[in-house]
Amino acid sequence: MRLWSLHPQYLDSKGLVALWREALLAQKVLQGNTVGYVNHPQLTRFKESRNPLGAVATYLRQIAGEAEKRGYKFDKSKILNKSMRTQLYVTEGQINYEFKHLLKKLKERDPVAYAAVRKTSTIKPHPLFELRKGDVEEWEVTQ
Repeated sequence: MRLWSLHPQYLDSKGLVALWREALLAQKVLQGNTVGYVNHPQLTRFKESRNPLGAVATYLRQIAGEAEKRGYKFDKSKILNKSMRTQLYVTEGQINYEFKHLLKKLKERDPVAYAAVRKTSTIKPHPLFELRKGDVEEWEVTQ
C-alpha cells in the first residue's frame, strides 16, 4: 500500500488508479471492515488524526478530482460522506523521499511521464497535507 503524500498530479495513469484503489482499501481498514493492513505504516498519519475517516475521505476526494481533470470517472459514491476541515502534516524529507521513489517507478513504466515530472523544481504535497520541516517520516519503510 502506498498512500502518496505527493500531489496526485505527479502520478501517471497507472499510479493514479492504484492510488485510488489503495486509498479505498485504507478507508475500509479505518472503518474496521478488513482483517488485513490494519497495522500498515502508511495508515499511521490517518489513524493519529482527530478524524481518521474524514481525513481519508478528504484524501480520496482530491484523487477523484485529479482523475476528473484527466477525463477519468472514478466512482465518488465509494467515498464516505465525511470531511475534515484541518490539514494533516508531512515533512519535507518525506516529500523528497517519495518524489525520488516515484521517479524510479515512472522511469521504468512511463518514460513520457518521467520526462515531464523529473523537471519539477517545487514539489507540491497532496492538498490534505501541509509541509513542515523535517526528515523522512518515522513510519516510512525506506529501502
